[in-house]
Amino acid sequence: MQKPPALRVLTIEDDQTTAEEIAAELNAHGFSVDIVGDGNAGLDRACNGGYDAITLDRMLPGLDGLSIVTRLRAAGVDTPVLMISALSDVDERVRGLRAGGDDYLTKPFASDEMSARLEVLLRRRRAPASIVKLRVQDVEIDLIERSVRRNGIVLDLKATEFRLLEYMMRNPGQTLTRSMIFEAVWNYHFDPYTNLIEVHMTRLRKKIDLPGLPALIHTVWGSGYMLGARS
Repeated sequence: MQKPPALRVLTIEDDQTTAEEIAAELNAHGFSVDIVGDGNAGLDRACNGGYDAITLDRMLPGLDGLSIVTRLRAAGVDTPVLMISALSDVDERVRGLRAGGDDYLTKPFASDEMSARLEVLLRRRRAPASIVKLRVQDVEIDLIERSVRRNGIVLDLKATEFRLLEYMMRNPGQTLTRSMIFEAVWNYHFDPYTNLIEVHMTRLRKKIDLPGLPALIHTVWGSGYMLGARS
């Protein structure tokens, strides 16, 4: 059987070392990566290259990343954009997202988190908007009724526990870092000193991982958490 073509990613980054690190990580995950180091050239490629996703540096020669994503959206280009920047304050992150960026990652960053965020954006793009139920193994969420069942048993989840489980079920088998979870569930810029995630994850585990059933929520030590049965 012929393999499907590799998903194409455009990396707009003027720092050669960073660009090569991004490309190496994405290549290892099966992506085909093109690198452009100038903002004007990057905008042209992004508009005409037919890419599946874009990683976009905030500060670039010629045309900055904020202007690029603004012009892309104005031109009707809806390619998912992961903005990457050394500017880490909340105002800059908000500006990037409001301009049309789909996610925002600050430098320095872990390569595996970068690729994970990109994979999440691509899955979100492919997911039908009409989905009202999510199912992973024997866990089912009804997004309309706001109900959760495991193995047919109705589970009583608090609002935050529901959002946390929904996020994990939208990304099954994927290592989700603490920063990804914190930003997706609580909509806050990540605070590395909070134990908020651990507290809610412990509560969720007690309700999801019922006695006599396989554990579905797993800690990926040094990285984050994952939902899904382990072989």
